[in-house]
Amino acid sequence: MELPFIEPYKIKMVEPVYTSTRDQREKWISDARFNMFNLKSEQVTIDLLTDSGTGAMSDRQWSVLMLGDESYAGASSYYNLKNAVAEITGFKYFLPTHQGRAAENVLFSVLVREGDLVPGNSHFDTTKGHIEFRKAIPVDCTVDIASDFTKWDPFKGNVDLDKLEDVLKKNPREKIACIIVTITNNTAGGQPVSMANLRGIRGLADKYGVKFFLDSARFAENAWFIKTREEGYADKTIREIALEMFSYADGMTMSAKKDAIVNMGGFIGFRDDETFRNASTYNIIYEGFITYGGMSGRDMNALAQGLYEGTDYEFLSSRIGQTDYLGSKMKEYGIPVLEPFGGHAIFIDAKRFLPQIPDEEFPAQALCVEIYIEGGIRGTEIGTLMADRDPVTRENRFSGKELVRLAIPRRVYTDNHMDYVAAVVKNVFDRKDSIKKGLRIVSEAPILRHFTVEMERI
Repeated sequence: MELPFIEPYKIKMVEPVYTSTRDQREKWISDARFNMFNLKSEQVTIDLLTDSGTGAMSDRQWSVLMLGDESYAGASSYYNLKNAVAEITGFKYFLPTHQGRAAENVLFSVLVREGDLVPGNSHFDTTKGHIEFRKAIPVDCTVDIASDFTKWDPFKGNVDLDKLEDVLKKNPREKIACIIVTITNNTAGGQPVSMANLRGIRGLADKYGVKFFLDSARFAENAWFIKTREEGYADKTIREIALEMFSYADGMTMSAKKDAIVNMGGFIGFRDDETFRNASTYNIIYEGFITYGGMSGRDMNALAQGLYEGTDYEFLSSRIGQTDYLGSKMKEYGIPVLEPFGGHAIFIDAKRFLPQIPDEEFPAQALCVEIYIEGGIRGTEIGTLMADRDPVTRENRFSGKELVRLAIPRRVYTDNHMDYVAAVVKNVFDRKDSIKKGLRIVSEAPILRHFTVEMERI
């Protein structure tokens, strides 16, 4: 008999899972003004809001955390992290930050000015927010097939090179702040970007004289997909693939709360010392001195160790395999999900799930609410609410994409938990015709509104 796959780790510590009644959840989500971010953790049974900072650190990470050097400048923990970053990414220059959006803030303070264009592949919420906050314009150049949630393609996260060249050709060089490519492409459903595509982007960046940066929160997952899907990489290690990916970029931002499996931390990698020096000034202003950048020494130690663990093939196979397990269960139940399944999350297509609810009533957010009420599962909306309003017209941006993201934390839940999640969503799917109306906004922030929005049922 062929032996089944097993998780490449054992469980050493546990925490309780909270249970509740349907009546309690109805009251709690109403009190939270139908905003998943306003729920308290003890009001949630299975928390799939995000995979950012929610993973379980290993015994080795906890061990090196105790060895953290808390010196203000030149701590040994900084050099541990610097060496790990250099070994895994190849970037000689780097700045630690307290998380990914802080890395974006520092980098964009150097690169992005009012009126600039920033082409890329479906910029995620904070990336787009940082660009638009500076009155610049994010330009989505994602391949068209990414919008077809039912068609299988190995690299739906790719940049359409013709679209990108069109932007670069039609605009003055000085108006292109940089190219930003997210690996994997979160907004498009956790979809990977191929090595060939990264190579092509590098070619266009060189041709038009613009800088190319990677938003690298899930770079290890992207490398796993390249290894398992792209010709010529089956025999390469994850770290060899990662080094090649980063070799095509001028730099990177990293939310280490994802693929480095830490609860807090991030960094920026640079190819050239001039951009590094310019960014260092902003890092000191916004984050802290350049050898700690908003992080404690113990957290830098845990991050360095996490980079090695997060690029282990067996771990990635288990992690992405669990996502596939949940997606396969949902597909078996007839639930409309984005395919192929992403690396970190399953994305439910709310427009096919609740076709009776128009986009202006935020169907994906309405579905988030119903899934929570049914079984205490917290997901997040990737749709009109997260898309924000157009910064000029202040009208809602309707992209036609209404997704519920169920993001799976690393090394936290078992497949039994995934069975529970799938059953809860099936129960909602079985009563979908009874959900007649969506939600309306009561109050919202001018940017990144989905974090603090208050809503009510229609």
